[in-house]
Amino acid sequence: MALDGIFLSRIKDELSENAVGTKVDKIQQPSKDEFVFHLRSRNANYMLLVCVRADSPRIHFTSHKIDSPAVPPMFCMLLRKRLGGAVISSFRQLGLDRVLFVDFDATNEIGDKIKLTLVIEIMGKCSNLILIDENQKIIDCAKRVDITTSSVRQLLPGLKYELPPQQMKRNIESDNIELIVQTIKSFSSAKLSGAVLSSLEGVSPIVAREIAYNCCENDLQVNQLNEEHFNKLIYQLEKLRNALHCKDKVYMLCHNDLRPKDYSFLKINQYCGQLILKEYESCCELLDDFYFERDRINRINHRARELIRLLNNLVERTSKKINIQKAELEKCAEKDTLKLYGELITANIHLLKKGSLFYEVPNYYDNMNIVRISCNPALTPTENANKLYKEYRKAKTAEVMLEKLIVEATAEVSYLETVLDAISRADTDSEISIIRAELCDGGYLKNKNTKKQKAPKELAPIEYCSSDGYRILVGRNNIQNDKLSLKTANKNDMWLHTQAFPGSHVIIENKDGEVSDLSIEEAAVIAVNHSKASESSLVAVDYTPVKNLKKPVGSKPGKVIYHRYYSIITNPDKNLCKKLLVKK
Repeated sequence: MALDGIFLSRIKDELSENAVGTKVDKIQQPSKDEFVFHLRSRNANYMLLVCVRADSPRIHFTSHKIDSPAVPPMFCMLLRKRLGGAVISSFRQLGLDRVLFVDFDATNEIGDKIKLTLVIEIMGKCSNLILIDENQKIIDCAKRVDITTSSVRQLLPGLKYELPPQQMKRNIESDNIELIVQTIKSFSSAKLSGAVLSSLEGVSPIVAREIAYNCCENDLQVNQLNEEHFNKLIYQLEKLRNALHCKDKVYMLCHNDLRPKDYSFLKINQYCGQLILKEYESCCELLDDFYFERDRINRINHRARELIRLLNNLVERTSKKINIQKAELEKCAEKDTLKLYGELITANIHLLKKGSLFYEVPNYYDNMNIVRISCNPALTPTENANKLYKEYRKAKTAEVMLEKLIVEATAEVSYLETVLDAISRADTDSEISIIRAELCDGGYLKNKNTKKQKAPKELAPIEYCSSDGYRILVGRNNIQNDKLSLKTANKNDMWLHTQAFPGSHVIIENKDGEVSDLSIEEAAVIAVNHSKASESSLVAVDYTPVKNLKKPVGSKPGKVIYHRYYSIITNPDKNLCKKLLVKK
């Protein structure tokens, strides 16, 4: 899933069409490798995302608001100082290399007009964002590279910016097709896809494989190709050249469960229908959808790493404790046998003597069949009987206590899993702060800061609107679930929750005491998407009027009980949720 030079060229054209002439209004740095430039013009506003993370370097417009840390990093402060209020004058790309230059008309501290350039290098683990002046001197960069990191090229403030070492590859845009074919032929022992990848600038592995698939389905070695194969290769190269600056659709490849796998500016046929092909009109929209969910999870995992580790440890520890308690409970199942043996010894005590290793006595509960009972030879029969009675009473008491402890521990694991689920769906630092405060109140986490802290900002529930106009509210965490279901909702509103999976409480607001069947069906899909079952299928969702809900005394946040309810089986549908979401 590499962003190749040709795809970057398409993105450059899209950015040039929309962002040239816009002014930098605000700059954010949500994480170490992500930068968001808020651009403003008379006609529209844009958010330009630049990511230089090793596994997903890219640049594109984004429609998703990304929460930033309270204190911006130093490089972000520098960008704000130098580029705040600057106007984008152009986007440039040298050939089909994966380096994009964004030129700005800016002003310095004394008001003089200057030219500044952001260089976005999209090169895997070497990806970088570099700010240079009009003399090509580096002002600073996201990742500084000194002599200890690279002996070939250093990126440090004050040094002159140099381009990355050029690869000796052909340019599909400017080079002759016959010359490109001759270069591919020079890799005679390689497979055609590998030869194309090694010969052409700006081509990703999936494009190279697609060209090879369209020429020879089995991806033969170059020295095995015949004249017909090379004629097909020439046609595919011409087709690739035509795709450079056209505005055709771009494509995302998804698994059957709609998880993104790859993307390309070409229509991909090599998977023979095993993957779903999703069409997009915009390169930026495709990249935004492709990376958003994965990056959101990575961002949250980074911010909530300590909480996730704590909760996973608590779940593991409590689960082990439950298993030990269940094993002890199984032993308690023998308590009735202990009581029986004590009664049989007492009933036959006149026939038994001290010093025996076992007693053989008739069981009057089982047709007088003889039972052999192990005993302590150092004790009298009466003492052995009392010992068995004592063990019986101990087991009986333990059984009652263990059953209670297992119920409590199971409820605790369920609660911790709901907190983990809420963290997995958190979008902002505020949501994580609220979850952290919830854990502090529950005694799971110590508040390290003894000073009186400002309470985290309370967030509104996530709001949707059904196709027939019913308002649907979704709780973000356990605290909000309680408030939404037990305080905010009307008694005639409809409440929904996934069956047997942790997830959010969902409320459909009634109209004149009624809720439509369509709104229930769509709210059930929303409930599945806001639960741990979001990647499952055929998920059961319970629904009942709010008046049927009860909060058990002393129960954890988010816990409610209900006895009268209906169920609906549905599947997650992210596209439907996106369509019904009310944007604020």
